[in-house]
Amino acid sequence: MNIAIYAGSFDPITTGHLGIIRRAARLFDHLRVLVAVNPHKAGLFDLDERLALVRAVIAPFPQVSADATEGYVVEYARSIGAACLVRGVRGAEDADAETRLARLNEALAPELPTLLIPAESAWVGVSSSDLKARARAGDSLDGLCPPAVAARLRARLAERAMEAAR
Repeated sequence: MNIAIYAGSFDPITTGHLGIIRRAARLFDHLRVLVAVNPHKAGLFDLDERLALVRAVIAPFPQVSADATEGYVVEYARSIGAACLVRGVRGAEDADAETRLARLNEALAPELPTLLIPAESAWVGVSSSDLKARARAGDSLDGLCPPAVAARLRARLAERAMEAAR
């Protein structure tokens, strides 16, 4: 079985991520969406919450599953016999950053190539950070993430606002 790993922090998962998932799922026998800890990002959702959101939105895709790791993505990929790492690219800035990451992963695991998949043009401006900023501003999230993600995001931001007010 030809397995690929699409790893990210997915804090939270967006429509752009789902576009990459749809495209990658057509290329491989199985795609594993791997919710990973990025020590350089402070997450709004904990690892288990992000994994639950991902699992909820990938449910319609029988050839896609999800898991989480706090370790190196390449070590996880090796442990399940993955053949490839998948990364989404929205534009030139992403391409540069993802190429650097691919080179780091290649140094750790030369047997695992990285496939960069361009985002669909409709989702080029969609990032988890932008999604959170729009939610904080009270903007519409329609089309930027699945409705269940939007509801959970708004609820989390309301929880944080109440905590801050105490």
